[in-house]
Amino acid sequence: MSARTAYTNARVIDPARGLDAPGGVLTRGGRIEDTGADLFAGGVPEDAERVDCGGAWLVPGLVDMGALVGEPGREHQETIHSAGRAAAAGGTTAVACLPNTDPVIDNEAALEFVARRARETKLVKLHAHGAITRGCEGRDLTEMGLLSEAGAVGFTEGLHALADPGMMRRALSYATAFGVTVAQRPEEPSLASGSMNGGERATRLGLGGRSRHAEAMTVERDVRLVRMTGGRYHAGPITCRESLAVIRAAKADGLPVTCATAPPYLALTEAAVGDYRTFAKVAPPLRGEADRAAVAGAVADGTIDAVASDHNPQDQDSKRLPFESAAFGIAGLETRLALTLDLVNAGTLSPDGLVRRLALDPARILGLNAGTLAPDAPADLAVIDADPRWVIDPDAFLSKCKNAPFDDRPARGRVHRTVVDGRPIHRAADDGIAA
Repeated sequence: MSARTAYTNARVIDPARGLDAPGGVLTRGGRIEDTGADLFAGGVPEDAERVDCGGAWLVPGLVDMGALVGEPGREHQETIHSAGRAAAAGGTTAVACLPNTDPVIDNEAALEFVARRARETKLVKLHAHGAITRGCEGRDLTEMGLLSEAGAVGFTEGLHALADPGMMRRALSYATAFGVTVAQRPEEPSLASGSMNGGERATRLGLGGRSRHAEAMTVERDVRLVRMTGGRYHAGPITCRESLAVIRAAKADGLPVTCATAPPYLALTEAAVGDYRTFAKVAPPLRGEADRAAVAGAVADGTIDAVASDHNPQDQDSKRLPFESAAFGIAGLETRLALTLDLVNAGTLSPDGLVRRLALDPARILGLNAGTLAPDAPADLAVIDADPRWVIDPDAFLSKCKNAPFDDRPARGRVHRTVVDGRPIHRAADDGIAA
């Protein structure tokens, strides 16, 4: 008989089952055997190891639907092992990586490499988006059917927009046959050649601006293509009010459109650039306060379906350059939960809503068997204490990437334990959990 573990004395939050109550979870091997309020009122089974959660949240393992993992080709920036450790520290049990590796994930061999390395590291479950076009060059479609059969959870150009509307139309049409989602990083390239948000601050700093309209125009164009094809479409990260208006209208019309944002757009504005601070250089760029507030509100009301890490690791040499020359991208795996928890602590987002945005809805969009604590689901879960106060220190990240504009930022909420298929893959040194 497989080993059983009883997680007791927890606040169990499982939006998929409408559960937010004191209770527990019983696992057997790699599966969940039972979940519920007062599950262990009659005592813990004699053959089960007991884990006392001390009143902490017990939630489905978080799902990150958009992170760049450097391996293969950019192991100096990140590896599957270092990314797995960083993700687990943030309560994440499944990551969907972007295809912008070297070589690009545009064939079955590349997908199998990612799957094999994930099995070898034995940390988080690593899934992969396939590239829409070969080499992410925007010219020739990949074999989307073969990639889907090989395990691709969706298709995207990753860090780049697919600018050609004809190519996007074809991609949406083909993806419909395989029941997968086409994801877009919405920025019209001809309007997004600068290094920060376009406007007064960029002008004062003498930096090229990236227009907010570059994002909204792409979203609007793609929604029209969804109307033509019926294809499933996902946009993100969303950063401005105009894009939200288009997405709200598309959802109201019943179109298969979803979207995500990322923590920097919830926590920061373009003011973080300061005097050419390259650690705040991201694409799409940080916007103004009105956009930040609108994005936070859209996470709360469900217009935005998911909060992805948008993890784009860069080495120090790529960031310690003049602002225009520095690389885009910051570390995001270890701060996704804490920065989204800010919305809960501010009363903007409910705990149930947080688990939806970080676990349930990303799993649904990607078609993963994840994001729930239902019986017979994989025993992927996280134990989270939402109360502890701490200060973000990028130098302490488990990721190879230490570039993040959150240094010395106060935060609340710590992951005590992260479990994948019943195996603890992360346990905080001071987790306070009695076993």
